Amino acid sequence: MKIAFTAVGKDWDAMIDPRFGRTEYIVVFDETTNKLSVIDNSAVKNEAHGAGTATSKKIFELKPDVLITGNGPGDNAAMALEKMDMKIFVGAQDLTLKQALEKYRKGELKSF
Repeated sequence: MKIAFTAVGKDWDAMIDPRFGRTEYIVVFDETTNKLSVIDNSAVKNEAHGAGTATSKKIFELKPDVLITGNGPGDNAAMALEKMDMKIFVGAQDLTLKQALEKYRKGELKSF
């Protein structure tokens, strides 16, 4: 299973980015290989409109099974993500990636 996080950094100690569309990084944890992959998403921060849709497209290409984020995607991004067979969890903005993963595994994150 692959779990994607919106993050402000590149490792397990990085905080979850509360912003979905303008997240600085998308970090993917592959449970099969036990490895993290980091995708730089900083190019969208200068987008006037459509940052959420652009981030959704990147996530679609990564094909995660789960997405853990802060406040969640906006309406347009949510519609794009709906087409994926992926579970989305929100409310992790005050957690590190490691803490968010632990809460996810315990069923303590809110489903979007």
